This record gives sequence, structure tokens and C-alpha cells, in this order.
Amino acid sequence: FPTTDVVLVIGANDVVNPAAHRAGSPLQGMPILDVDGAHQVIVIKRGQGKGFAGIENDLFYKDNTRMLYGDAQQVVGKLVQSLKKME
Repeated sequence: FPTTDVVLVIGANDVVNPAAHRAGSPLQGMPILDVDGAHQVIVIKRGQGKGFAGIENDLFYKDNTRMLYGDAQQVVGKLVQSLKKME
């Protein structure tokens, strides 16, 4: 995703966790989406819970990541409304 301006991650956890590239991680070797390479990452989650592997997601603490907590349908609806106002 290095040529991507913005990635919107909805509800995903382990499948976008860069820890999969770290030796000794429970996710080591798991295929993931390397969204952390995008210029900006927006993650929508209901809460701060961990994924199936039970480990923190390194993506959530990167400088290019913004977290939006809440029901994804409502949050995306508000984002769409805000973008329409910008037209």
C-alpha cells in the first residue's frame, strides 16, 4: 500500500497487524494486509479489544494511524455525510 493515500480498516485486527513480520510473534508468517505502508490509515473498531491472537496491534500505535471507535455502520455514515458536505 505504499502508493495509497488513505486506507480505511473496518473491524479488522490480526489481518492488518504488522507484528506478523516480527520473529517470535504469535502471528509470525501469517499473511496480512500491509496497510501500515499507506500515507494515512483510519481504523474503525467498536473498542480496544485484541484480535483472535490475543496480542496488541502495532498498527494502532503508528504515527500514520487514526482510531475511530464506535459502531462501524454509524461511523461510516457520519464520514460519508462529512465528505458530501465538502463537495
